[in-house]
Amino acid sequence: MAHRVTLIPGDGTGPEIAEATRRVLEASGAELEWDVQQAGADVMEKFGGNPLPDHVLDSIKQNGVALKGPITTPVGTGFRSVNVALRKTLDLYGQVRPCKSYRGVRSRYEDVDLVVVRENTEDLYAGIEFEEGSSHARDLIDWVEHHGHPRLREDSGISLKPISIAGSRRIVEFAFDYARRNGRRKVTAVHKANIMKFTDGLFLRVAREVAEENGELEFEDRIVDNLSMQLVQRPEEYDLLVCPNLYGDIVSDLCAGLIGGLGLAPGGNFGTHAAVFEPTHGSAPKYTGQNRVNPMAMMLSGVMMLRHLDERDAADRVESAIAAVIAEGHSVTYDMKPTRDDPTAVGTSEVADAVIDKMGVRV
Repeated sequence: MAHRVTLIPGDGTGPEIAEATRRVLEASGAELEWDVQQAGADVMEKFGGNPLPDHVLDSIKQNGVALKGPITTPVGTGFRSVNVALRKTLDLYGQVRPCKSYRGVRSRYEDVDLVVVRENTEDLYAGIEFEEGSSHARDLIDWVEHHGHPRLREDSGISLKPISIAGSRRIVEFAFDYARRNGRRKVTAVHKANIMKFTDGLFLRVAREVAEENGELEFEDRIVDNLSMQLVQRPEEYDLLVCPNLYGDIVSDLCAGLIGGLGLAPGGNFGTHAAVFEPTHGSAPKYTGQNRVNPMAMMLSGVMMLRHLDERDAADRVESAIAAVIAEGHSVTYDMKPTRDDPTAVGTSEVADAVIDKMGVRV
């Protein structure tokens, strides 16, 4: 029976890379039935200023899995981020961002193969902020001083950083489960517990408790600044990193830099009842309609989706074809050429053609 999947093309260059990815996944041999839903800046006016209409969320809830192109965060609206709103509404608490080297990619590193697991709902990204000069900010400044802390500057904007036992436990348990199911050998908890003892300290304490319950896997912890240096020096020492929200966002971009950039950085967001797969990069609206951008991050997100659907043979077929196209170096977009003005660079749709051809399917 075909897997019914919500497909959200997104906006900017999203529809182009989504179409290229759709064609590749359909050629993989997996049976997929697409439930296409529109979201993002392009549909805001149609749905009363809402870039994330309720019917899109309903589709994901019903199907349980979605593949999403990049979506532009509208400026000057009540939406901080469509992606953040999607994760919060569906409680997609666990984000997975694999970072893997492919032969033929220009990079200072070889044989990088690690995974960043990021808590998706808490920390500074919970969005609890107080604007400088507001009555709420002044009240909080007074409260902090009243409870024995030095008075904050009057012109301070303030963010709160909630990290809970429940949120920390479920993301670390998710990380250990992911490591076990995907043949990973070691889990590293990332934190700044030496300074933030009641937030990051809580995260680290819970991580250690969960590690004791999963003794068959190696466990260690690293302070985030030290980890960042070590990732640049010797990334081969790390396997799976589990991070609070903000560190996970930053570290996953650092790791993407190790493997050649965001053009090869897929992502998946997992909750109890749904999973949404998306590339890490943005919508690049200045390239809209030019058939120019690299679709491989979304294709690799599709590979993650196929594995989630237990279509592992199809997933391996797509990933192997992508790797072959990269290694050959002919049918790749400008960002993967030795120089960005290389006239042999191909377009988004031509990359899809090449990947399909490597799978032995006639275009």
